[in-house]
Amino acid sequence: MNACARVSAGEIDNDMGDSLFKLTSLNLNGIRSACNKGLAQWLEKTSPDCMCVQEVKAQEADLAGKFDTLSGLTGYFHCAEKKGYAGVGLYTRHEPSHVIQGFDGGEFDAEGRYLELRFDTPKRKLSLISCYFPSGASGPERQEAKYRFLEVIQPHLRSLQTQREFIVCGDINIAHQAIDLKNWRSNQKNSGFLPEERAWMTGLLSDGGLVDVYRQLHHDTTDACYTWWSNRGQAYANNVGWRLDYHLATPALAATAQSVSIYKDEKFSDHAPITIHYDMQL
Repeated sequence: MNACARVSAGEIDNDMGDSLFKLTSLNLNGIRSACNKGLAQWLEKTSPDCMCVQEVKAQEADLAGKFDTLSGLTGYFHCAEKKGYAGVGLYTRHEPSHVIQGFDGGEFDAEGRYLELRFDTPKRKLSLISCYFPSGASGPERQEAKYRFLEVIQPHLRSLQTQREFIVCGDINIAHQAIDLKNWRSNQKNSGFLPEERAWMTGLLSDGGLVDVYRQLHHDTTDACYTWWSNRGQAYANNVGWRLDYHLATPALAATAQSVSIYKDEKFSDHAPITIHYDMQL
C-alpha cells in the first residue's frame, strides 16, 4: 500500500439522524493551487460530509501536516508515482472501515487514479470511490491509454456492484451526450466526446448498471450542467463548457439523491465542485 494513505481498521456505524448526506466532488488541478484560491474557506461554509478530489498533484511529503486535513475533514489519498501528476483523494468526517488504493495492480495504479473508502457495517456494505479517468487530449498515445483504462475499469465496477453499494465521484473526462457540452458539433472528433467514449458510457449506464445521478435529477439541462471550462480564450466567461465530473451510483443509492448543485461563484480550478445530497447514512 502506498504510504500516502491513512488507514484505519475496524467497522463503524455513524448515526446521522435524519439529515441528508452531502457529497462533493472536485478536480483540484493541484491541491496547493485550489487551497490558495479559497477552497478551505468554502468547505468551512458548505460543510460536506465527504469530498472526493482528483488531480491532487502532490506526494506524501507535500500533503503531511498541510493538506491531510481540510476544514475538519480527514484526507485519504492515492498518489501517483510521478511527482506533480494526477492523484486522487477523499476527505471525510466519517471514519472508514477499509481504505483501498488502486484497482488494476499495474499501469493505472501507478498513476494514482482510484481510491475506495469502505464504510461497512454488519448490516450493509457501502463504498465511496474517488476516480480520475485519463484524458486523451494530449495525443494518440494518451487516448490509447484512456481506452485501456475504460477496458479495465468497467468490469471492475460491474464486479464490485455484485458485492456492495457504492458511489463513484470523479472527473470521467467524457461528455456523454450532446447536451453535456456547449460546442458538441465541432467536438465530435475530439477526445472526451468521441463516439467510442460515449458508447462506453452508455454501456456503463445500461442494463441495470450505474446511474448518472446528475441526469437522474436534471434530465435535459445544458448550460447549467457544465463542470469544466478550457483555460483558453474566454471559455469560462462565455460558459463554453463540458460536463466531465460525475456522481455514478448503484441504483439503490442513486434513488436516495435529493438535489444537486454546481458551484460557480468562485473558481478553485478549471473544474467546478458538484455536490449532491443523498437521503442516506454512512
